[in-house]
Amino acid sequence: MPEQANPPSGTERPVDPGVRIGHVHLKVADLDRALGFYCGVLGFELTQRYGHGAAFIAAGGYHHHIGLNTWESLGGSPPPPGTTGLYHHAIVYPTRATLADALCRVMRAGIPLDGASDHGVSEALYLRDPDQNGVELYWDRPPETWPRSSGGELAMFTRRLDLDDLLKEAGESPRPEFQEPGEVHDP
Repeated sequence: MPEQANPPSGTERPVDPGVRIGHVHLKVADLDRALGFYCGVLGFELTQRYGHGAAFIAAGGYHHHIGLNTWESLGGSPPPPGTTGLYHHAIVYPTRATLADALCRVMRAGIPLDGASDHGVSEALYLRDPDQNGVELYWDRPPETWPRSSGGELAMFTRRLDLDDLLKEAGESPRPEFQEPGEVHDP
């Protein structure tokens, strides 16, 4: 078994604050099915396709936010529970209204939610793509409204998200057949 690195002692310099997480690249079993979800349901735009093996999709004219490929996974199945791998990837929406629109799209497509959580700093929807990859759709509240302890430290929490209230942002109400998720997810 490989030896684990020692945890940081707090004396190392922090990473530059301009560093950010870039795109995610997912192995999928069926490229067209994955495009149907990410483009057809969530509304991303196809920016480039490489034959039947890969595609890149984005929002707002960016080169790509998500890469999809079948190079090692064509016709494959998701990893079984209890194994390591991707827990979820997160898609950030700029406003609460755009998150509400995403919820409407998911509802119209009949895709069930795994969970819906208010984390104090953000509101999040959790679901699965057709390859059973975890997907978080969320928006960040303005930093000045984030919950803080009496000492000023960040005090995130996890509570059930009121989907009816979120849907009001889109001028919608839940369809009678839409099931509220039974689970609340940690960030």
